[in-house]
Amino acid sequence: MSAPIAIAILIAFLIALGVVRAAIAYAHRRGMFDQPGQRRSHKIPTPRGGGIGIVVSVLLTVPICLLYAPAAWPLHIVITLLVAFVLVAWIGWWDDHRSLPALPRFGVQILAAALLSASLLLHGPSWLWLPLLVLAGAWSINLHNFMDGIDGLLAQQGIFVAGGLGIVGWLAGQAALAGASACVAAACLGFWCYNRAPARIFMGDVGSGSVGLLLFALTAMLWRVNWLLLWPALILSSAFVTDATLTLLTRIVGGRRWYTAHREHLYQWIVRRGHTHAVATAWYGGWNLLVAAPLAALAWEMPGMGLVACIVTYVIAAVVWLSAKRRMIQRDRYKVRYVRT
Repeated sequence: MSAPIAIAILIAFLIALGVVRAAIAYAHRRGMFDQPGQRRSHKIPTPRGGGIGIVVSVLLTVPICLLYAPAAWPLHIVITLLVAFVLVAWIGWWDDHRSLPALPRFGVQILAAALLSASLLLHGPSWLWLPLLVLAGAWSINLHNFMDGIDGLLAQQGIFVAGGLGIVGWLAGQAALAGASACVAAACLGFWCYNRAPARIFMGDVGSGSVGLLLFALTAMLWRVNWLLLWPALILSSAFVTDATLTLLTRIVGGRRWYTAHREHLYQWIVRRGHTHAVATAWYGGWNLLVAAPLAALAWEMPGMGLVACIVTYVIAAVVWLSAKRRMIQRDRYKVRYVRT
C-alpha cells in the first residue's frame, strides 16, 4: 500500500475518533438520547448521533483517494457519490434531532440512490440496471439502519465489509477504490472505539444510513469495474443482508406491521435471551471470519465459481438464521410456560 493511502487511512481514523468524542458532548447539551424501552435493547439512556464522526471522516478522506490514487475515478462519479452521501447523512442528522415521518426520509434515500446509480451507469453498463441499482441502494440504506440496534454491531460490520472490499479492490488493481474502502473501514473503527459495549454513544440515523449507502456504493463500484467482483462483495455483506431480509419477509408473511419498530432480528433475539451485546456481536463476527471471509476469498480466487459461492453462502446463512431464530423462540416460549407454572 502506498504511503499517501496509508496516511489517508490514519487520518480517517483520527478524524472519526475526534468528531465522535465531540458528538458525545454535543448530544448531552442537546438532550439527544435514546431512551430504554420495550422495542430497544439498551438499558440506560444513551446519546445518539455519533455517526457524524464517520460522515465527516469520509467526506475529508474518501474523495482524495478516489481522485488522486492510482486508477482514479471520474470526477462526476466522485461528486455524485458525495452529493448522495450528504443527502442521506443530512436527512439522518435531521431525524436524530427530531423524528421525521417515513415518507420524506425514504424519498431522500431513493433520490440519493438514484443519483449515484445514474452516475455509475453513465458511459458504463446498460441503463436497464437502473431500477435494480436504486432498489439495492435504498435497501442497503434501510437494512443497515435496521441492524443498528446493539452496541458495536454496525460499526464492526462496517469495518469488516469495507475492509474486505478494500482488499478485493487492491487485488483487482483498483488502488483508489481500495484506499476509499479502507478509509471507510478506518472511520468505522474510530466510531467503534466509543460504540463497543458498553456503548458511550449510538450511531444514529446519520451514521447507519450513511454506512449503508457507502457499502452499497463501494460494492456497485466494484461491479462497474468487473461484474465478477460482485460475488465476493455480496458474500462479505451476507450476515446483515440475510438477517434484515428474512426478518422483513417473515413479518410481512406473518401479517405484522413490518414498517414499525420491533425486536425480531436475530441479534435482538440473542440479547433477549439474556446474552450480552458483546456476545451477540461476536456471533456476527464469527460468521464473518469463519464463513464469509473464506467463501469471499474462494469467489475471488475462482471467478467462475463466484456465483455458486455466493448462492451457497446465502443458503447456509438462511439455514443458520432459521435454526437460531427457532431455537431462540422456543426458549422464549419455554420460559413463559415455566414462569406461568
